[in-house]
Amino acid sequence: MKQLVHLFLFITVVYCISCKNNKLVENNSGIDTLKVLYEPEQFCMGADLSYINQILDFGGTFSDSGEIVDPYLIFKKHGANVARFRLFHTPSWTKELYGNEGTQMYNDFADIKLGIEKVKDLGIQVCLDFHYSDTWADPGKQIIPAAWDSLSIEILHDSIYNYTYKTLIKLGKAKLMPEFVQVGNEINPGFVLPQGNRWEGNEENFVYLLNAGIKAVRDAGACNDIDPKIIIHIAQPENAINWFAGLDEAGLADYDIIGISYYYQWSEVPLENLSNYVSVLKRDYGKEVMVMETAYPWTTDNCDNYNNILSVDNLLPDYPATKEGQYQYLVKLTQEVIDGGGKGVFYWEPAWISSGIKTQWGQGSAWDCNTLFDFEGNVIKGMNFMIYPYEF
Repeated sequence: MKQLVHLFLFITVVYCISCKNNKLVENNSGIDTLKVLYEPEQFCMGADLSYINQILDFGGTFSDSGEIVDPYLIFKKHGANVARFRLFHTPSWTKELYGNEGTQMYNDFADIKLGIEKVKDLGIQVCLDFHYSDTWADPGKQIIPAAWDSLSIEILHDSIYNYTYKTLIKLGKAKLMPEFVQVGNEINPGFVLPQGNRWEGNEENFVYLLNAGIKAVRDAGACNDIDPKIIIHIAQPENAINWFAGLDEAGLADYDIIGISYYYQWSEVPLENLSNYVSVLKRDYGKEVMVMETAYPWTTDNCDNYNNILSVDNLLPDYPATKEGQYQYLVKLTQEVIDGGGKGVFYWEPAWISSGIKTQWGQGSAWDCNTLFDFEGNVIKGMNFMIYPYEF
C-alpha cells in the first residue's frame, strides 16, 4: 500500500510539472482542448499589432466570449508571447489622411511606444520592426525617408545608426527595450534605395548601410538589461535561400535570426514543404529562423468597400476559407516551422478589423477576411493556433 501511495504521489508531481503551462479550456467550437502557453524562449507565438491603437481611436471594438475586451489582453489570453510593431520614420500621411480630424501620426515613435507599454504591462515581449521609410517598405518598394534623401552614403550610414540607436535608447530609458529588432522589413531588394540596393554589384554598399543599423542595436543593447536579438527579414522562403548567399563574405554576419514572410498567395513553396526550407536556412547560415508574417482567410466575404489584399480564388484545397479551415492551416504551418527547427510564427495584422481607419488606398480594412476576429470583432477559432499542443 505504501508503495502505491508513493507511486501515486510521483505520478501527481510529474503531471503537475508537465502541465505547469497547460490548462483545459473551452475553445470557440465548444470542445475542451489542451491550452499550452508557450514561453518565447521555446517558441515565439507572435502577432503584429501595429494597427490596434488606430483602430481603437476610430471606432473599432474587440470582443471575447461576448464581452468587449482590451484587444491586447485578448492576445495575451490566447497565447501571444511576442507583439510586433512597425515603425515608420516620419509618417505624416497617417495624420493628413484624416484632414481636420487628424490629430496625430500612427506607426511613429509615440504610437509604437504606447503599444509597447501596453503589451509589456501584460508580460508580452516585443519585436520592433524598423521600416527605414516614411511609408510601407516591402519587396516592391524601399523608399528612403524624405529626411535622408540625397545624402552621401557616409552620412546616410551615420543617419541610420543614430536614428536606430536613439530610438532604442529612448525606449530603454522608459524600460521598454524590445527583445527583438528587425533591421529592415522584407528587404529583398535592399533598403533605403537607391544607395542600399542589395543587387547589381552593390553588395558592399548595402552591407555597409545595413551594418549601421545592426551596430546601433548592439550598442543600444549593451546599455540595457535587454539585449535585443537582431532579425533580417526577407519575403518568401524560396527567396531567402539565395538572398543570403555571399553576404557573409561581404561582412553581414552579426545578426541572430533569419525572418521570412510566408503567404500562400505569393510563395512557390507548398505548405507541406515549408519545414524543409526552414531547415535549409538554419543549416546553411547557422541562424535561427522565424516566420515573421503569415495569414490565411476565414471567409471569402468582404465586410466593407475596401478591396481585400489576399486573393481567395487560389486557396489550398485542404483548407477552405472558413473559421475551421483557417485554424487548421495555421496549426499545420506552425508545426511545419517547428519540424524544420524554427523558433517562431508571427501572424500579420490579425486585428485589422473594419473601422474608421484610413490608409492611402481606402477606409476600413483590406484584411478583414484574414483577421483572427469576425466582422463584428469577436474572437474566432483561428486565434487558438497559438495555444495548440504542438510536437517539439
